[in-house]
Amino acid sequence: MDLIKTIEETQKRPGAQDFNVGDTVKVYFKIIEGKTERVQIFEGLVLCKKNEGARQTFTVRKISYGVGVERVFPYNSPRIVKVDIVRPGKVRRAKLYYIRDKVGKSAKVKTLVGAKVNAALEARNAAAQAAAEAKAAAAAEENK
Repeated sequence: MDLIKTIEETQKRPGAQDFNVGDTVKVYFKIIEGKTERVQIFEGLVLCKKNEGARQTFTVRKISYGVGVERVFPYNSPRIVKVDIVRPGKVRRAKLYYIRDKVGKSAKVKTLVGAKVNAALEARNAAAQAAAEAKAAAAAEENK
């Protein structure tokens, strides 16, 4: 078991953006077409996060020309350039699959407003920095 965990730790992407279910995000994803490489932006609502460690994925849903489009991204993929949070959402569920059946205004997710937004984003950034520092300290100890 420890061997699997150590292998997965090496496969994790350093500095991965922290976001939650219900947030509207822009995912900057590298697309490789033959010899050319470009970055494509996929903006939508995060419906769910699944699994843990190196196997973690998240699903993003958007409406394109009146049709719902969902895409599953591997959280630790090297093809993800970055993930920007457009609007932090206020939800009380871990999975938002019910939004697939909704149309129009009922498909919207409430947005965190005002000071709550700043506090939530600061808390997320602080947690991400603390996790990065802890990983760096653990890596420094292993190298000694």
